Amino acid sequence: MFKRKIYERIRQWKEEADGQTALLVEGARRVGKSTVVEEFAKNEYESYILIDFASASQTVKDLFKDISDLNYIFLQLQLQYRVDLQERKSLIIFDEVQLCPHARQAIKFLVKDHRYDYVETGSLISIRQNVKDILIPSEEHKVSMYPMDYEEFLWALGDQTTIPLLETVFQNQKPIGDQMNRKLMRDFRLYMLVGGMPQAVDAYIRTNNLRKVDAVKRDILNLYEDDFRKIDPTGKISMLFDAIPAQLNRNASRYQISGVLNHQRADDSILSLIAKLKDSKTVLAAYHTSDPNAGMANSRDLRKFKLFLADTGLFTTLAFKDKDFTENVIYEKLLNDKLSSNLGYLYENIVAQMLAANGNELFYHTFLNEKSRHNYEIDFLLARKNKICPIEVKSSGYKTHASLDAFTVKFSDRILQRYLVYTKDLRKDGDIVCMPVYMAMFL
Repeated sequence: MFKRKIYERIRQWKEEADGQTALLVEGARRVGKSTVVEEFAKNEYESYILIDFASASQTVKDLFKDISDLNYIFLQLQLQYRVDLQERKSLIIFDEVQLCPHARQAIKFLVKDHRYDYVETGSLISIRQNVKDILIPSEEHKVSMYPMDYEEFLWALGDQTTIPLLETVFQNQKPIGDQMNRKLMRDFRLYMLVGGMPQAVDAYIRTNNLRKVDAVKRDILNLYEDDFRKIDPTGKISMLFDAIPAQLNRNASRYQISGVLNHQRADDSILSLIAKLKDSKTVLAAYHTSDPNAGMANSRDLRKFKLFLADTGLFTTLAFKDKDFTENVIYEKLLNDKLSSNLGYLYENIVAQMLAANGNELFYHTFLNEKSRHNYEIDFLLARKNKICPIEVKSSGYKTHASLDAFTVKFSDRILQRYLVYTKDLRKDGDIVCMPVYMAMFL
């Protein structure tokens, strides 16, 4: 099993909750939820039962329809799984809990009983669709699990030192030298290609073959497509998902739904599909804020947004999914820094992924300069203290920052720090921090 940061968050929940809540680990399919939860159970409890509702018998599922006799339920579970449960020393895992809504509803009473601890996992959260007739337990503590971040990726490769050293460099805001930056950028571009899905990372480590890594990622994308069809037989969610690379490539100020779904607009029915897509945890949404300030959620425009993939490795495959790997030059070009400017949206996607993994909500802002009549866009905005930090992302080493400059003229009193994320070494340009993209994880 790969070392994952969420393990410590689960351990913290165990210590602080002391059985007073269940933990719901949400995340996309194949992100590693089941693996890390079962590893936690093995290490932190005397015994555990893992109920995978994707393969559990109907007999097991039916146990949760009537929870008036918990003693009977626990006896049956121990017999079915041949595990001895020990009071306050055992964990019961509800894996893929969305497939058994009654089990999720039972959490309220199971937690109150307090004999054992409970962890639920849910993916492609059709959880919401499957809870229409049940009572959602308030005794759940939710955490989101994302693909392996860059530090976790380096851990998997046996590198424990690079990220702590880079964080020190970032805090001191000192250059590391062009030669070292070129090496670090090549290492980071490898992460952009492989991505953070554990199966893809494992395939790379075992084979050192990007063709085989790409095949794993295509299988994951096909799995997502199958899941989308289950929650939306019309196929619209699949179309919205597949169009993400093309939409970002258009460099428009928003995701153009009308260009994907036969001239339909972002009405309530379409926004409902977008909400389901977000719930799947396979995508990230950045919303336009009309008032870039500390409370950006209050000025979020739900009809004006951009979509990114939660994993940039999957993004690179989805962008060329209609072609065979042998025709897919993006791997060679990206790895060797020969990426053409029209593929620069990959850098925007990886920055979105890194910001979201750090717990940031994603916002952006577009505006018109009244004098020049030029449209400007700030790619990302972070709220810090009572100020904001605008971020401009470039896929090259050019440190021009017209959008940041125009934004500063308009909102200078709101800005805490300005960032330009690009591919060259860390340096200051006036009060702008120009930082290589692999340091975006520290924002």
